[in-house]
Amino acid sequence: MASASLISPENTWALWAILTGIAALSIWLEQNYKWASKVTGAIIGLVCAMVLANLKIIPTDAPTYDNVWGYVVPLALPMLLYNANIKKIWKDSGRVVAIFLLSAVGTMLGAIIATFALKSHIPELYKMAGMMTGSYIGGGVNFVAMADNFSTSKELISALVVADNLNMALYFFVLMAIPSIPFFRKHYKHPYVDQIEQFGEDEESKTRAASYWGKKDISLKDIAFVVSSAFIIVAVSSQIAGFLGSRIPTGNFFFNLLNGLLGNKYLIITTITMLLATYLPNFFGNMNGAQEIGTFLIYIFFVVIGVPASLQLIITKAPLLLVFCAIIVIINMIISLLFGKLFNFDLEEILLASNANIGGPTTAAAMAIAKGWTSLVVPVVLAGTLGYVIGNYCGVFIGNLLSIW
Repeated sequence: MASASLISPENTWALWAILTGIAALSIWLEQNYKWASKVTGAIIGLVCAMVLANLKIIPTDAPTYDNVWGYVVPLALPMLLYNANIKKIWKDSGRVVAIFLLSAVGTMLGAIIATFALKSHIPELYKMAGMMTGSYIGGGVNFVAMADNFSTSKELISALVVADNLNMALYFFVLMAIPSIPFFRKHYKHPYVDQIEQFGEDEESKTRAASYWGKKDISLKDIAFVVSSAFIIVAVSSQIAGFLGSRIPTGNFFFNLLNGLLGNKYLIITTITMLLATYLPNFFGNMNGAQEIGTFLIYIFFVVIGVPASLQLIITKAPLLLVFCAIIVIINMIISLLFGKLFNFDLEEILLASNANIGGPTTAAAMAIAKGWTSLVVPVVLAGTLGYVIGNYCGVFIGNLLSIW
């Protein structure tokens, strides 16, 4: 039994105050300080919670944390998919979507290679392969969904998040540097870089996060529709997934895989939301605040997964998990650059597509903004939004496939 903390597990209001307060502080730091923008608010929130838990100020286990997993996470997913109009994504961003999908193949291949390379050293690795496939095709929301789907140990999730964020930070530095490396400038087209160099680069007065998350008009009706529709989608999806999961038999490779796919509430949530966003775009696409509310809920989740993080576990497991994540990212980069060269994509499109895979649409948009490639911001956001949709499918597929193997 864990030793007592200053705030008891039953002190629900105090714990919610701390979780939401840390999430808000992380967002404020990310949008006001460039060092925090580079670290990301997600890792700041995780580290803050980890420190509080290891100092025994907050408990390492509490019903409040379970409520975040059970309610906050599923509600965030549809909110972040309300702009996932598949018709619009393909029409407006066809080239970037194409290289994005090719890059996603690299993520799946990397997850398989990384799992076979390290499976004897890390427990539950097939679960983490599913989680990282979802995350490295979509983003944080897919990581959350896959973590819950595969019921991975919370301590290992915490270590994986630390390794993942360190890996992403290193990779983003590499992506930012590649346009300046002579080898890539010689062998790839780079019209956007040429244009910036010709006309000069704008001063960056704000952090990337602040540039992306600008103010929007929002009404009471927007908030009401965003929240209520998310509850309805999650409620209906849970019922459908429960019904299909109980009806589809298991016992062989095909039915195990089918049950894992169709009995998964996150895939049903994704599918229903995608269909609604595609066929009712005027309603779902015009609800301001969905991205903001959904992202705030995800930040609360990142705070919660920092809570059970044992410093000893992170020191012992995170280095191996860093290697695991690095293998996936390196394979993704190699495949992206190879396919990009083969199909004559611009270097900027390739780098942003890889970024959108590994970090999601927000980090890709931040890179496009920081580099001054403004005309690519919308296409890469739309491509990254598609990643939210397909990330869960790919993550569940890879996780179940590797578990059966």
